[in-house]
This record gives sequence, structure tokens and C-alpha cells, in this order.
Amino acid sequence: MGFDTSGLLPLSDALQGMLEQLACCCDSEQQPLPEALGRVLASDIASPLAVPPFDNSAMDGYAVRLSDLTAGTPLIMAGKAFAGQPYQGEWPAGHCVRIMTGAPVPPGTDAVVMQEETQADGDRITFLAQPEPGQNIRRAGSDIGKGACVLPAGTRLTPREMPLLASLGIATVPVRRPLKVAIFSTGDELKPVGTPLAHGDIYDSNRYGVRAMLARMGCDCLDLGIIPDDPAQLRAAFIRADEEADVLITTGGVSVGEADFTKQLLDELGEIGFWKLAIKPGKPFAFGRLPRAWFFGLPGNPVSAMVTFDQLVQPALAKLAGQRFERPLQLQAIAAEPLKKSPGRLDFQRGVMSQGPNGLEVRSTGSQDSAVFSSLSRANCYIVLERERGRVAAGETVTVEPFGGLLL
Repeated sequence: MGFDTSGLLPLSDALQGMLEQLACCCDSEQQPLPEALGRVLASDIASPLAVPPFDNSAMDGYAVRLSDLTAGTPLIMAGKAFAGQPYQGEWPAGHCVRIMTGAPVPPGTDAVVMQEETQADGDRITFLAQPEPGQNIRRAGSDIGKGACVLPAGTRLTPREMPLLASLGIATVPVRRPLKVAIFSTGDELKPVGTPLAHGDIYDSNRYGVRAMLARMGCDCLDLGIIPDDPAQLRAAFIRADEEADVLITTGGVSVGEADFTKQLLDELGEIGFWKLAIKPGKPFAFGRLPRAWFFGLPGNPVSAMVTFDQLVQPALAKLAGQRFERPLQLQAIAAEPLKKSPGRLDFQRGVMSQGPNGLEVRSTGSQDSAVFSSLSRANCYIVLERERGRVAAGETVTVEPFGGLLL
């Protein structure tokens, strides 16, 4: 698959290598607009009309022709125009038209004077300011021109896009079918939540985080549950996932323990892209493919699983789903306290950023052990410490990456 698996792979190389191999695998289909929320557009959306569709008033006031205006001389109100009820009468010289916001301006209108800049004496309107040509008129097509691309293919539809499409009268939209992702956790020590724990057992928590993140991405999830450290059962789960899903994501079983069979099965059933990353947390992360499905093996430690999903799996799934994906925003902040760090791996420490007296500052959430999930639940950002960087003193500048929609 074109990867050097002899050592620890830098995050940027791993991500680039994955994305170069992946392509959208989701067919397009038409969906009614209300059902399209959260789906990915399969093609560009061109506006079938101009927005606004006609010249209209941006203010409550009076439509005027500049040639009729003489300082101190009132105009006679010829009639009124409302949104949905245009003025359709005669408009003699020396007259103005009372107009409300959103109403079509009568033909020949040069400007709309807001009512606060007028004085009314019955039907006689005196104008207190000389308007500029076009003042307070929204021109047809000034927001969106007819035929203009309003949303490009690959856009995931959120509540921000829905009223835009509705305003254009678009009732159905071309979207990608949801990516289907199979997941399971591995480990004899894992037990379902709600059951008592024996000595040495722990609850299976990673699957809940992975399912939640897949839901945020609009994926269909095939949850295969907990698979014991048994080669036959693991092989059956791999084969079922390959037959029924586009992607398989596992948690646990990707380190070098005697009971970790994932690498063995991936060698047998498919091929391995890479196995170990130069990041912390998340060193034992696997990427490869089965005969039909792509494979992502997340570490068993809960923080490592969440971080590697966020940093690596999310952009990969977005490409498979046909979604346009932008890398998260990174900012500079002041370390409000010392941070422990050893050179050798890119470190995504969990932090809380806030506005301090001298600008943006960040503090650690405490223990950065990859098994301490509370450090992630209290955080609102990553503190991204470069691979060769060592300890950070209070007052030094660090890079922070605010959590995106996947974790918030």
C-alpha cells in the first residue's frame, strides 16, 4: 500500500498516504429537503432563481423619484406597497409611495427614504434628507444570481444550509448515501455497561465514543459489539464487516500483546498500510484494507481511540463519504503553567483554553495518561506539541487546536 512500516510514521505522512488511496464510495440519490439534513451533497447546487427575485425595499419608508424631490417641498403619498402586496396604481409626478420592508419597489423608484427621515402631515410627506441613488433598495440578484453555485458538491448539510435551499424553492437535493461503518471492540476484559464487573474486568467505553462520532458524521453504524480475544470469532467479525460495510473500525487489539490478533487477521484477509504512528496518544494505530472494506484499528486506551479517530479517521471517512473536509483551525496561546513533554512524538495534550489578561492562554486538564478519559471530557482543545519539543515552561507560546463539532 505504499507505506514504510519499519518505524513510527509521522501523522502528516500517515494522513497524506491514506487520503491518496481513498475515494468516495457512496452512490448518489435524491432526497426530500427535510430528509437531507446531515447528508453530503453529491453535486453542485445552482440557484434556479435570483435572490432577491425583484428589487425591493430594505426599509420601512417612502419610495421616491429623485426628480420629484425639492428641498422643503412635500410630496403627496400616492398609495402603499407591502410585502406580498405591490403598489400597482398610478404614480403621478410629485408623489411618493409608502413602502414596507421587503415590498417590491414601484417601477421608476430611484431610492427609498426611511420613515425616520421624513415628516408626515396626512398624505403630505416632507423629506428631511436628500437620498442617494439606489439608497435602501435591494436589487434583484444582489444576494444570489440566477444559475450561480450556492453550495458545492461535498457540502454536509447543516441547519445553516437548509433555509438557504428552501429560499430557492428546492424541494429535493442530490445527496450521497450514508457511509456504512462496522465497529467492534476486542478484549476478554471488556464487559457491557449495566452488567457487574468481576476482578480484572472493565466496561467497554470506546464503542460509545466511536458510535457517537460516527453519528455526528452522518454514518450508518453496524455495531458488532464486543468480540473476545478468539481468532475464530474475530475472523468471523472481520468477514461480516467486509461483506456488509464500507469501513471496519475496531478498538483494541492493535498493539504487540500475545492476545492481539488483529494484525494477524489483517495479514491473512487483506493488507496492512501502516501500524505505528509517531504521535501521543495513539501510537498503536492501524490502517489497511480488506477485500472490500477499508480498515482502521484504534488503540484500546480510551483517549488514544478518540484522538486518533478525530485526527486520522475523521478526514478519511469524510473522503470516503464524498465530503469536503477542512483541517481544524490552530491558534497560538500562552502556556499558563509548565507542561511535561519528552521529544520523539507529536503530542496532543488535552487542555482548557481561555482568554487571559495578555491574550489566549491554555492550561492542562491534568494527567495526560491515555487511560485517563476525564482529561478529555474536561478539555475544550488540544495542546499540540511538536515532535521534537521537550518540556514547556509557563509563559511559552504553544499551538492549540479547538475541538471541532465531532467532540463538542
